[in-house]
Amino acid sequence: MNTPKAYKIRSKKLSGTDYLEVRKKVSAFYSRIEKRTKRRTYVRSAYFDKDKVFLGLFWHHLKDRLNFKDKIRRLKYFPCAIDLIEHSKFAPSSKINTDRRYETLHRFAGITADNEIFFVQIKENKNNGQKYLISVFPLG
Repeated sequence: MNTPKAYKIRSKKLSGTDYLEVRKKVSAFYSRIEKRTKRRTYVRSAYFDKDKVFLGLFWHHLKDRLNFKDKIRRLKYFPCAIDLIEHSKFAPSSKINTDRRYETLHRFAGITADNEIFFVQIKENKNNGQKYLISVFPLG
């Protein structure tokens, strides 16, 4: 895996310590994106030549997390992740999924306006070329 170059974004991570408080902020942010799309919610990626990156899988992945602190930690970076996907043209570190050979996992690195490092993981299905946001998480 090659080391990715980190993209500096303009947005800051969300504040808050309570799950419902942070979830409410993320839901409001997500609903603005959802209103721009007709069917499945997506954003266009600068790195993938304006291809769609679907966001629905992120919520299923987040739901599988049992620890509320981990959920809060990941949700706080959701707006930063969207900003990174939409604007970063830096190459991610990519690897083929060992369990499913038809999938490639891309990991983008980003730096928030507060100088905090985070990562965005996108899964690409090689068969149909669709891309899905899987996860967002800070360094450490």
